[in-house]
Amino acid sequence: MTNDNLQSEQRREQAEGVREQAEESREAAEEDRGFSEVERSSAERSRSDAEQFREMAEEARQVRDQHREALEALRQEREQLRAAGETARAAGEQARHAAEEARLAGEAARHSAMEAVQATANTLEATLENMKVVEEMRRILRDIRDQTKLDPH
Repeated sequence: MTNDNLQSEQRREQAEGVREQAEESREAAEEDRGFSEVERSSAERSRSDAEQFREMAEEARQVRDQHREALEALRQEREQLRAAGETARAAGEQARHAAEEARLAGEAARHSAMEAVQATANTLEATLENMKVVEEMRRILRDIRDQTKLDPH
């Protein structure tokens, strides 16, 4: 039992005790109509005290009910925060997976780019070799042409 509930319960019990005392006082006053004015005044004060305690008990119940409502609102807010935290955790996990996939895709793109550069280098190298062969063939053809001009058979 929480402190507020315990205090409310104590106030209620105290108010009931006073109410019982007031009722007993009222009954005693009614049974003995011969009391003096002082005794009647005391009975009236007891009734007034009992009414005040009843009002205090009612106020304590209202405070208790307000505390219950506030606790329920806090519980609901805590549940909403827990749900929001779970949603954020799941979103973070998805973002982590997406980042990992992006990293892997970037790595694959880097490898592809390296392969493309290597293929371009290989193509350029082959082209250079072809150009050297063509140049050698031209040189040979020029030499043959020059020799045929010089050597009339």
